[in-house]
Amino acid sequence: MMRVLVIKLGALGDLVLAFAPFAAIRARYPDAEITLLTTAPFAALMESAPWFDHVAVDSRPAWRDLRGLMRLRRLITGFDAVYDLQTSGRSSRYFRLAGRPRWSGIAAGACWPHDNPQRDFMHTRARQRDQLRRAGIDHVPDPDLSWLAGGGPVLPGPYALLVPGAAPHRPAKRWPAERFGALARQLAARGLTPVVVGTAGESALAATIRAACPEAVDLTGRTSLADLAGLAARAALAVGNDTGPMHLAAAMGCPATVLFSRDSDPARTAPQGRVAGQVRVLRVDDLALLGVDRVAASVA
Repeated sequence: MMRVLVIKLGALGDLVLAFAPFAAIRARYPDAEITLLTTAPFAALMESAPWFDHVAVDSRPAWRDLRGLMRLRRLITGFDAVYDLQTSGRSSRYFRLAGRPRWSGIAAGACWPHDNPQRDFMHTRARQRDQLRRAGIDHVPDPDLSWLAGGGPVLPGPYALLVPGAAPHRPAKRWPAERFGALARQLAARGLTPVVVGTAGESALAATIRAACPEAVDLTGRTSLADLAGLAARAALAVGNDTGPMHLAAAMGCPATVLFSRDSDPARTAPQGRVAGQVRVLRVDDLALLGVDRVAASVA
């Protein structure tokens, strides 16, 4: 049996943007044994995905950690084909560690190199489609995500997801929580229950929102990634910063407004919806200058 390895270590938004390539690789090798190499935060979600037979966890050992590297080497050797969708400096070094197998990526010596000189200027989704095309996989359709649609709590009545968090080390990507609170009041006045989601470390943001809008429901720290996907599939809309859960909401077909600052470029990293007009991007240099009324108008 043919053995195929797919490498996608993270982060969440990048993982979600790789769903279509994952499905395309499975369609290309319907009878192969396919393994995904990812990192611990995403293992449980991807073990439920229909595209992989196995999910292996990369602990990302330091290059001086010889024992860790030997464990990693055992994980990534013995494959007939490897699709490196991470295409980072680190994952490219795995090419030699794995014994130079047939490889799609940017590693020097790869038999299917993604050597498009425009790759660093392309949207992640387009870049990955181009990478697979150069490796002989021409058809990369939108994936069937029905396996994710039933997750999470079933909430009564129409609701709107609010995603006030973002990477802690990139505060410029966060719209102020007080603005989310003001938006929550407007949504509640329209008959939508604001539902705040995020990590446990973002519970203070939810508390700020609930102080402004007591009708809001705080689910921070209480949902898995699969739960978030199901909640998004049933939500009337989602509003949030440029962060992984918004990619998941867009992938599930939820009408979404995503807030960008100068800290990231939507031309390369914006969430991708399933139909035209589903995802709206609002970009300002400084999110502190983005008014509540403008965001509310985008979801009217």
